[in-house]
Formats: sequence, structure tokens, C-alpha cells
Amino acid sequence: MARMMADCRRFPSESNCSLTIIGEEDEVVRAAAEHAASVHGHEDTPELREQLRGFLEPAGQYSNEPREQEAMPG
Repeated sequence: MARMMADCRRFPSESNCSLTIIGEEDEVVRAAAEHAASVHGHEDTPELREQLRGFLEPAGQYSNEPREQEAMPG
């Protein structure tokens, strides 16, 4: 299974979060959901986890360089 990435730098946040999570897809979704709930105040729901799954990127795209932020999809 390919390693995936969830990168908080991709989207604007009040805390200007810089966390990047890399691992197997299910691990990343679980960790990202826990992070979204504990740090960003989201409710950890099945819907949130599916939305996070849609935000994942291949881990090979990781760069330590600053990212341009995107608007959160509606």
C-alpha cells in the first residue's frame, strides 16, 4: 500500500498549523481526524474522516518548503 500524507500547511488555520502526517492511508486518516478534533476543534465523525481521506496526497509529494494555501473545499 502506498504511503500517504495529510499536510495542515495546505489549508489556512487560526493556529497557522504546520503539522504533516505521513503513513499508511488508514493511519493517516485516523491521526489526522484526532488532530483535527484536538487542535482545530472539529468533531471526529465518519464524514470528517471521509473528507480527510479526500485531502490525502502521495507521501512522495512532501517538501519541507513553504506551501501556498488553498481554500477549504465547501
